[in-house]
Amino acid sequence: MGRRIDKTWIGRVFGFYAEGFRNLSSWGRAVWIVLLIKLFIIFAIIRLIFMPDYLNKNYENDRERGRHVLENLTEN
Repeated sequence: MGRRIDKTWIGRVFGFYAEGFRNLSSWGRAVWIVLLIKLFIIFAIIRLIFMPDYLNKNYENDRERGRHVLENLTEN
């Protein structure tokens, strides 16, 4: 069997997944590596390119940002 983490439910869940990843075939590990790289690209790189921090750049304080968001949400 594998190493025992601890008896709490969080430890058991972590141990379950850790044991599963330890026993993956080389093909399974390659699939997980590709998946993690794709997630990194989606959430880190694309966010930087297509989702600039518009509110912080164009408004100086939270009151102005809030007013801008409220105006845009309530437009007809």
